[in-house]
Amino acid sequence: MKYKILNSALLKIYDLLYAKFGPRHWWPGDTRIEVIIGAILTQNTAWRNVEKAIHNLKKEKMLSASRLSDISEKKLAALIKPSGCYNVKANRIKIFLKFLNVCYNGSISKMFKAGLCQLREELLALKGIGQETADSILLYAGGKPVLVVDAYTKRVFLRHGFISQKADYKKIQSLFMNNLPENVGLFNEFHALIVELGKSVCKSKKPLCNICPIRSMRRKQNARRNKKTG
Repeated sequence: MKYKILNSALLKIYDLLYAKFGPRHWWPGDTRIEVIIGAILTQNTAWRNVEKAIHNLKKEKMLSASRLSDISEKKLAALIKPSGCYNVKANRIKIFLKFLNVCYNGSISKMFKAGLCQLREELLALKGIGQETADSILLYAGGKPVLVVDAYTKRVFLRHGFISQKADYKKIQSLFMNNLPENVGLFNEFHALIVELGKSVCKSKKPLCNICPIRSMRRKQNARRNKKTG
């Protein structure tokens, strides 16, 4: 019964968000390597800054695993400078590329042929690759059925009473993956829609609750408690 209730509620939220915002066409990227690099660069920065860094790499014709592997870490850092923390991120990209070259002969296609659980563990073992980054790579570049959780996800579903303040990444992710069909397209679009809701409506300091497309989905037992936080 609990599964059916949550399944219905989550799918309803998805439908309401889709009706409001439409398809998000996320993650923007022409190739798998571009999506992977973008997932690393977007850590602790706005997407507009990542776009500038990606533009620099494209301009220098560097967006391939082999070319990124060949250039120095210093030069890579200079190219991705707009993304912020460029030295740290250049090092993380180089660590990923070393893993790709050693474990999968530099082949992204071969890497994504690995099982979801295996590849996720391998990515999480790399320095600087956390759960959100790993899952973004798996879902958006690899087409693996895993849902990405971020700050927007926690904010929205905490305010609507689906999770507690103490809920960690795994628990939040399980809320979706245990109660929704295992569908890459659904996971992709749902996460992108939640991000849009968090950015434009369910804001951190001044949420626009009166125009929230899912305000009717707030769970009753938490409605009073969450009223002040939107």
